[in-house]
Amino acid sequence: MKGNYRKDIKKGSLVDIVLKKDQRSGKTTRGVVKDLLTRSAFHPHGIKVRLEDGQVGRVKEVINDSN
Repeated sequence: MKGNYRKDIKKGSLVDIVLKKDQRSGKTTRGVVKDLLTRSAFHPHGIKVRLEDGQVGRVKEVINDSN
């Protein structure tokens, strides 16, 4: 599922994100969500999250929902 809606992403979800430095190439990084940083319910470029390893980026795809 796409990562544009906050309701689709929960702490502990496995996601693919695009880091700021990779926005031009579109390269994704996979990780587990630690914090949701975007407050709004929707964002056209993806909800911004912090992964458990500290990396921050916008969600492109939700791989699985841990809950």
